[in-house]
Amino acid sequence: MTPLPPHTMISRRAWLLQTSAGFGALALHGLLQGATNPLAQHPPKMTAKAKRVIFLYMAGGPSQMDLFDPKPLIQQKHGQSVSAPLPEREKHESTKKLLALGTNIPVRPRGQSGVTISDLLPHTAAIADELCLLRAVHADNNQHGPAALQFHTGVTAEARPSMGSWISYGLGTENQSLPGFLTIHPGIDTRLYGSSFLPAAHQGTPVILPAKESDPAIDFLTDATTDSTTQRRRFDFIQRMNRRLLARDASDVHLEGMIHSLETAFRMQTAAPELVDLSKETEATKKLYGIGNGATDKNGRACLLARRLSEAGVRFVQVTMDGWDHHGDIRGALPKSCAAADQPCAGLIRDLKSRGLLDETLVVWSGEFGRTPWSQDLSGTSPIEKHGREHQPDSFCTWMAGGGVKGGLVHGETDEFGYRPVAGKVHLHDLHATILHLLGLDHERLTWRKLGRDYRLTDISGEVVREIIA
Repeated sequence: MTPLPPHTMISRRAWLLQTSAGFGALALHGLLQGATNPLAQHPPKMTAKAKRVIFLYMAGGPSQMDLFDPKPLIQQKHGQSVSAPLPEREKHESTKKLLALGTNIPVRPRGQSGVTISDLLPHTAAIADELCLLRAVHADNNQHGPAALQFHTGVTAEARPSMGSWISYGLGTENQSLPGFLTIHPGIDTRLYGSSFLPAAHQGTPVILPAKESDPAIDFLTDATTDSTTQRRRFDFIQRMNRRLLARDASDVHLEGMIHSLETAFRMQTAAPELVDLSKETEATKKLYGIGNGATDKNGRACLLARRLSEAGVRFVQVTMDGWDHHGDIRGALPKSCAAADQPCAGLIRDLKSRGLLDETLVVWSGEFGRTPWSQDLSGTSPIEKHGREHQPDSFCTWMAGGGVKGGLVHGETDEFGYRPVAGKVHLHDLHATILHLLGLDHERLTWRKLGRDYRLTDISGEVVREIIA
């Protein structure tokens, strides 16, 4: 299949013509606004319900049973052994007793729709009718690294373009002074926001909101060692050298992408500082996100920035919130994780809706996998009230809002243990296919040819979950 959008020799011929005519950086800037710019805005190939995505990534694996999918059997059998459908090879010392671990916090129907949400998430519960809750999502690996990689890139064991990179590649950015993909507070694994074999212009730009407002949120955004005129001359010189090198090569998508990335980075120096400055937001808006509160301040500022970036035209914004890996004392630790994320995430939905942006912005909330309904005793001797939960990929919960999904809907069901899907099963490939579909992209046609085959986010499978589309 032909990659979308197509990459041709036009850009290299244009640079040859530009060099021979002695055009400067202004000519390059004009050229980048045309079809040869990898970040140029591309119309979707199908009818789109969403223009952009905000991915709220709960790193570590939230417990679906404690938050969204309670099971009466587990509550009744709390502290007792259960004959759960766990293969022998998956049992180990800390879980072999298979003691049912019930939740000690109520999970109740909310809103007019009756979506079940824990008392640990009161702000999320208040927006239940905006949420589309997927209860039977499943992945293929039970370890954090491979599972996170699959959620972000579609595969578990190699570097492939991330979801945000594929979306940037397929649609470009609505704002030529900003990248198509920014990731706020990313982890150390750069593969989760890398572009792999796609042009480098589509990789995620990391943003770390500083503890002090005087510190930069984006590394190397400004150069305090020189004035703007000198910096422009340096930049023009580097770009001329890059174009000469590119003109000698038959094909080099990485160098071509670097040229475009440098130009975007140069323009970001003007646009980005204002965007990452949250001081001009109203006190009411800051309060909505929990900014200024010790527990919610970090995630609140990240979610507010995500709204600002999306509103400014960034196609894919990711916010990573750590702290969901509860192997021990889940009853003591889970409330803290929920308290840090609940208000910022719900505030984002409320803010988008009040600004008329929710209908065209798809918000996705998820971890990389779920947790077991039986307990995990790390010490082997602690009372069950101090036990945690092991992670497992067989079923977990993801919620979506806005962007063309049905609000107030619960899709999917798990067995009486809350372990295996029995209805509405959604593989990660299906989830990815659905996200692309809502953006007007066909997951089977959004490809890049490499080493003789066409690669895509959904690999060789994936079905759009049409039941959840409004």
